[in-house]
Amino acid sequence: MNRKWIVAVPLFAILAWAAGTEQDAKTVISSATKALGAENLKTLEFSGSGFDYAIGQAPNPSLPWPKFNDKTYNRVVDLDAPASRMQRIRTQFENPPHGGGQQPIVGEQKQEQVVAAGSPQAGALRDELMMTLPYSFLRSAAAASDASVKSQTMGGKKYTVLSFTGSNKAAVRGYLNSDNLVERVETKIDNNVLGDMPFETAFSDYRDFGGVKFPTHIVQKQGGYPVLDLTITDVKPNAPANIVSASAPPPAAPQAASSEKLSDGVYLILGGYAALAVDFKDYIVIVEGGQNDQRSEAVMAEAKKLIPNKPIKYVINTHQHFDHSGGLRAYVAEGAIVVTHQINKPYYEKIWANPHTIAPDRLSKNPRKPKFETVDDKKVMTDGNHVIELYHQQNFGHNDGMLLVYLPKEKVLLEADGFNPPAQPFARTPPSINPQNVNLEANLVRLNLDVERIIPVHYPADNRKVLKAELLTAVGKGN
Repeated sequence: MNRKWIVAVPLFAILAWAAGTEQDAKTVISSATKALGAENLKTLEFSGSGFDYAIGQAPNPSLPWPKFNDKTYNRVVDLDAPASRMQRIRTQFENPPHGGGQQPIVGEQKQEQVVAAGSPQAGALRDELMMTLPYSFLRSAAAASDASVKSQTMGGKKYTVLSFTGSNKAAVRGYLNSDNLVERVETKIDNNVLGDMPFETAFSDYRDFGGVKFPTHIVQKQGGYPVLDLTITDVKPNAPANIVSASAPPPAAPQAASSEKLSDGVYLILGGYAALAVDFKDYIVIVEGGQNDQRSEAVMAEAKKLIPNKPIKYVINTHQHFDHSGGLRAYVAEGAIVVTHQINKPYYEKIWANPHTIAPDRLSKNPRKPKFETVDDKKVMTDGNHVIELYHQQNFGHNDGMLLVYLPKEKVLLEADGFNPPAQPFARTPPSINPQNVNLEANLVRLNLDVERIIPVHYPADNRKVLKAELLTAVGKGN
């Protein structure tokens, strides 16, 4: 009889422990929801001011993402739908402008972002709200099948850590303090440059607004740098949330790559960010790596069609901003050598070693060690027939390691972000002259480059030919 009890008691304890673990997660979620006063919270409107940051647009690899003032910030959220409407007024922060993100902002820039219930973006919105509002984090945890809890001490402070698997299969962790308030949420999301990128939000300075506790300071970081820093001054629980997005056409499908022959063996490839393919004697040189794997693969396919039976040996990278380096990993997987300014090589070597498990790309499936050739002030690439000259664009606020790509025989310049032509060419000098345009023109004078045609990587929507005269008009030197 005693032996039976010896076996039965530990078994009972194991079953009770398992049941208790499941109950603990539910209890923690319920207690935290009650502590926030959010048991009956359906909608929310909050407003304040702060800063936002342009991810992937740092002026060089060692600096944070560039910063913008959010003079006003207002957001209405339907937690159940989900649906959201964000409105803000932004102004320039960096003075002088330094980095990307469509700087400089002249005056005030009004932005509105709307995601209606049932829209194609609703799933992504649910994940974004999980990282933006403590209530949405708790709802996501409640819906997860594997939510678990543990105690953890950080910086001498004890937390209850609530964990589960997010929709992208990455771990999500929320840190609750002794008052059952969510202080921090962290996970990882996919980024085609940084790979499995850390995403974290800190909530602090909770205040009571109509019975609901709301953090009046919210700081989000991605890739280790801030992307949003809000100070909240007003919160309206269960405010009306009639969120309807204006009717808009469905997102356009990626354009197929198309090409224009600039001269014998030199081709302009469009259908996205502009690129060049140059037919060297034994190989192909591609200029500009594109935004992502898909664009790079389209450009490579078009280049191989135009220049058959030759490998792609080089890809020239104008600068490290994510929309210009997001497709470089595909070229590394192809075996191409990356030609870039010397400031970028250590950065690329570091970040391309990051895991890409959330959304594996071509390089993660076919690992190769990247190969580089770097540029300081000038580099000339030639096969004895074709010539490509690379120059460092000096004193350029947009990016410290920007390269200008000049084809002297064709009198063609490929440039990125020094001159992004408007939808309609300037008939006269604009009232506000863009300093980036001025810098580009000054560098052309400094280098004494005989340019007739400009290939902006951000090619004009009407696919028109851009002549140097258009840049001169933009900087006040036109006829």
